[in-house]
Amino acid sequence: MTAQATGRPAAVLVGPMGAGKSTVGRALANALGVAFCDTDDELERRSGRSIPDIFAADGEPAFRRLEAEVVTDVLGRFDGVVSLGGGAVMTDTIREALAGHAVVYLRVGADTGFARVAASDRPLLADPDPRRRYADLLSRREPTYRAVAAVEVDAARNPQTVVDDIRARLQAVRADQ
Repeated sequence: MTAQATGRPAAVLVGPMGAGKSTVGRALANALGVAFCDTDDELERRSGRSIPDIFAADGEPAFRRLEAEVVTDVLGRFDGVVSLGGGAVMTDTIREALAGHAVVYLRVGADTGFARVAASDRPLLADPDPRRRYADLLSRREPTYRAVAAVEVDAARNPQTVVDDIRARLQAVRADQ
């Protein structure tokens, strides 16, 4: 995280793991000429531990508390593009902090999203049937992604196409305000 804010983030990306929040976020930040902050990376930097290590040693509730601290701090200070972890929106404090922000839901289907993360070390996919677990998580979280978002885009496309779509939709939303 390099830019400190006097304003609000240019955009906040939400969606499931594998939706492309980091990839699209970096490209969107570059297109807008602002910095990029992945809150998962920021959480790891601040804690000095990897997310899988935090989950293993402290459990998901402790991880979510730390995540809420990091996300609310970033939303209050950072003026670039912010990418949240897939489950961040399920925490009340984070949902409340997102109010009034330009939140973009990167929508991706369960098959596409899972294919993108199948080979990764994701603590929430440590399950005998990780594909089913992914689909279950997406099914539970999708209404919340939609509820917090000002804009929803299909993320199962080329990242530059997604960036162009986000820019056009955010411009339209801002014009209506």
